[in-house]
Amino acid sequence: MKRLVPGFLLACFLALPGTALAQRGQGWSILAADTLGRGNTAFSGQIGWPGLTLGLLHGGSERFDIGGKFTFNWGREGWVRFTDPGIKFQAWMRLMLAQTNNVSLALTFQPGPLFYFDNGDTDVGLALPVGFVVGIPAGSAVMVNLGLDLPFHVYFGEGIGPVFPILVGGGLEYFIDRSLAINFNVRMGPSLIPDFDATEFTLEALMGVAYRF
Repeated sequence: MKRLVPGFLLACFLALPGTALAQRGQGWSILAADTLGRGNTAFSGQIGWPGLTLGLLHGGSERFDIGGKFTFNWGREGWVRFTDPGIKFQAWMRLMLAQTNNVSLALTFQPGPLFYFDNGDTDVGLALPVGFVVGIPAGSAVMVNLGLDLPFHVYFGEGIGPVFPILVGGGLEYFIDRSLAINFNVRMGPSLIPDFDATEFTLEALMGVAYRF
């Protein structure tokens, strides 16, 4: 895994054409690696598969954002074969690790409890997702992101147990002005479930809006 993370990010970076490495967007992002900036706050809403997510993020420093998220899912953690409804309450943290004129890299962490409702039963668990994201400005109005997400979560009691998803993908943000952006993000890959000796194909495909104020 130590070799996978930097190797994946480097491959994604090299795959982009040189013309994409341009002016640094609007200086902030919700999905990529550019933080909001000290004292700035942004609201984010996304909908698609596996559900609806609302979030509030605040710039604690020039390199660190902190906030919270509420999610209502109609697909269990993105598993394409399961349509169990559920909710999540998560903290939302993003740390910018490095930045140049052409690219930035950030680490995200979004821990919190989750609850899924299946045939009258409630599965209770804890999400501990970690992500690595590269942000690449493509002109002043578009920010591209490429990422590796490891949204580990575990269910308590008898049942599913720990789940180890490995998701890769990308997305973009289009800035209508300095405060408002529309976005699209996709991640996909396997979710490994050791207690069942099973693997579930997992997909996250969301579109939404972000407003910085």
